[in-house]
Amino acid sequence: MTYEMLVHNFLIFCIGVLAVTVFFCLFRAVIGPRVADRMVGINMMGTQIIVMIAFVALLLGESGLVDIAIIYAVLSFLAVIILTKVFTGACMEKLERDKKKREKRTGEKVTEE
Repeated sequence: MTYEMLVHNFLIFCIGVLAVTVFFCLFRAVIGPRVADRMVGINMMGTQIIVMIAFVALLLGESGLVDIAIIYAVLSFLAVIILTKVFTGACMEKLERDKKKREKRTGEKVTEE
């Protein structure tokens, strides 16, 4: 067995392992139970797919696929930042609503701890 054949088989094995772990991350993203678990699962899936694209670029000898992996990495990063901002804003709004409900119910001003 030549060196190239060993590298080829190793890359195929790594892509298979990454494909299996992507499904575990998908399971975590769907099941949750918290929003943070879902976001981490989605982010991990994105990272693993980027690595899989890089491995396929090595296997095929196509440098254009590396550019696609870099673009996918930037988009994945931006998506996580945007989702974090959205969920943080939604959480803050929920806290404000709950605070106003407590103030209305008790009749006294609620202070932040």
